[in-house]
Amino acid sequence: MPPLLNCRNLHKSFGAQTLFFDISLGFFAGDRVGLIGPNGSGKSTLLKILAGIEDFDQGEIFQQKQLKVVYLEQEDSFSPDKSVEEIIISVLADEPDEARRLNQAQRVLSQSGFLNPAQPVAELSGGWLKKLAIAGALAREPDLLFLDEPTNHLDINGIIWLERVLCSAPFAFVLVSHDRAFLNNTTNRTVELNRCYPQGFFSVNDNYSVFLDQRALFLEQQENLESSLANKVRREVEWLRRGPKARATKARYRIDKAWQLQDDLSQVRERNRVRRKVGINFVGTGRKTKKLLTLSEISKKMGEKKLFSDLSLQLGPGSSLGLVGANGCGKSTLMRIIHGDLLPDKGEVNRSDGVRVVLFDQKRQELEQNQTLRHALAPDGDSINYQGRPLHVVSWAKRFLFQPDQLDMPVSRLSGGEQARILIANLMCRPADILLLDEPTNDLDISAIEVLEESLLDFPGAIVLVSHDRTFIDNITSKIIGFSGQGMVAHYADYNQWLKALKPENKFRKKNRKKIKPKPAGPGKLTFKEKLELEKMEENILGLEEELDECREQLAVPEVMNDPSTLALWCARLQEYQEKSDRLYERWDELESKRQMSA
Repeated sequence: MPPLLNCRNLHKSFGAQTLFFDISLGFFAGDRVGLIGPNGSGKSTLLKILAGIEDFDQGEIFQQKQLKVVYLEQEDSFSPDKSVEEIIISVLADEPDEARRLNQAQRVLSQSGFLNPAQPVAELSGGWLKKLAIAGALAREPDLLFLDEPTNHLDINGIIWLERVLCSAPFAFVLVSHDRAFLNNTTNRTVELNRCYPQGFFSVNDNYSVFLDQRALFLEQQENLESSLANKVRREVEWLRRGPKARATKARYRIDKAWQLQDDLSQVRERNRVRRKVGINFVGTGRKTKKLLTLSEISKKMGEKKLFSDLSLQLGPGSSLGLVGANGCGKSTLMRIIHGDLLPDKGEVNRSDGVRVVLFDQKRQELEQNQTLRHALAPDGDSINYQGRPLHVVSWAKRFLFQPDQLDMPVSRLSGGEQARILIANLMCRPADILLLDEPTNDLDISAIEVLEESLLDFPGAIVLVSHDRTFIDNITSKIIGFSGQGMVAHYADYNQWLKALKPENKFRKKNRKKIKPKPAGPGKLTFKEKLELEKMEENILGLEEELDECREQLAVPEVMNDPSTLALWCARLQEYQEKSDRLYERWDELESKRQMSA
């Protein structure tokens, strides 16, 4: 099968900086390609070149006749005075049939969740603007779609919607993303641009998880190759150093081979050295206090919208909490309450004396765009104080993969990933008891995200994390708080448990709950023990519901149905879990009634 589009020996440079060279890739019908690589490797530039938007220095690009290529860029700008329907119709300008343009626009908007085609663009949030851009790309019915960071600004509901769209797509696509779960769920081929590979890229015909295994094997073999070549070069150099008389008896080809071996070793060694990682290591204060911060039944509204109510939690050293939910549901507001620059409407916030709370703000308001990188990294001079000792700004900059010639560059000229690394560098200079991280992975490449994970896992204090990156949340946190968007919050074990709870069939089995007649509430308020019991109730019920689902699945397996002893075992387990679930629902209603009576 011929490729839809292929490129041969592509070169691209910006001034003295070479992004990539000799890149040769082909894209075929049915391809769902994840394009990854470190910041600055040229991923976005390569997409633009393949889409015909940007020129290349050398090479060739071939594509099938009448191939419809569509490019979805990272950031889109729409006229704010137009409606969402007018935006979609405008991208269909090549369609001569006006009725078909209108029908196509209405169909795509409906599939994308836009209920009001006349809604002005000015009213849309960042997430809905991104969905509008995606809808515009889909409306053009591409044969090959290029998507550059398509999950930017999308909340988890938007990401899952996009996953469904791409998994059922009739077109081939190539997407750039740092979201590992998204890559795993949508792609069937992974390509990494990186100078650590002989061809400048590494391609595996599978998703990101399989790619990781194949890459690790390749890089291990390349490390072994360096060691093997070093031994051979050492032997050949010893031979070359012998006297001319001894060398004269040897064939000329061996002399040429010796020099070739040295060139090969130099190239392999350089590729292996390319794999530098950003140096992230957060510093704790060493405080031994068991309770750093306690929230007791706090509530908060923004205008008429209730964000959350009766929320209680406790943070201590080593605790790690994730906050998940749609955009605007109250996650960042809760972070601000914990930080101390916002008060709850009701409830109490108790902090230990002298507790140090450090916030990483996703809006990056701390960075002055006109200041130089040097001043952003070391505002008080040419050195910074890290872990009690001075460190020169050049060494500090190299730790975050900045080159010395970048130090006098204004922050505004740095990429989003580079600006994120500045903020992380500044965060590392501030010892903390509690780290509040609001979307810290935005614009970071996968390598930097993995190093950030390792550092956070070693952090001795408490961590509160907001992120739509499911892999990052699950790797870091021990439990999460899920926000419904309608003022309800609940505790969950991990991201998947919360996602399951969002499904209509898993809303804590509301049908079953209605069948249970609440017991009369006892007198008085909830005791402290009962409050803790109520706080964990939804989490416990969800756990039991998962056990019940597993039992039902096993009872449908033919091997189980045909084995009487195994069948009896699963039936008994199903009955046991069902009885436990009913008791928990009954107890939940009892505690809720008591809480409401005492409110």
